[in-house]
Amino acid sequence: MYTCGFRPRCALELSDSIENRLSKIEKIIAESRLGIHDISFTNIDQKTKLPRFNMPFETGMFFAAKRFGAGQQKRKVALVLDEKGYRYRNSLSDISGQDISIHKGIAKTAIRQIRDWLDTCQGGKYSLPGGDHINRQYQKFCRNLPAASKQLRLRESELTYADTCRAIEAWLKDNA
Repeated sequence: MYTCGFRPRCALELSDSIENRLSKIEKIIAESRLGIHDISFTNIDQKTKLPRFNMPFETGMFFAAKRFGAGQQKRKVALVLDEKGYRYRNSLSDISGQDISIHKGIAKTAIRQIRDWLDTCQGGKYSLPGGDHINRQYQKFCRNLPAASKQLRLRESELTYADTCRAIEAWLKDNA
């Protein structure tokens, strides 16, 4: 949500073969007050027939950091998203009773939910652009990504997480 003044974090932001992925995620969780967790990415792997639980696992780590952490960790705030209402109860029933935002697999809906949540988290310090505006920017950026990639002298399919972040930042400077 660059448009709202926030920079998303991801284990892919630093490629370090010495540090394992879980350690990177732990560090990001420790450093972050806000956490957005889309548990709809819990799908059955077609090859193994087993579910991928990375997102619920990371969500649990974030919850645990708030519950058992001290100081700044106690100030954590999370938004949990899912594609379908109450779907999580079938595989993650322990979070029943939490306010889960349902996006129905629609990017525009997820964008609006995230924007509105971020607005509550920033405490009214400044006005955030509306969800429709952010969605239009997102759609325009997606259409312009091939040209932005070319400007970076990369193919769109070769963009790393860091490349994508730089492309978004550069694009927003010209299209805010």
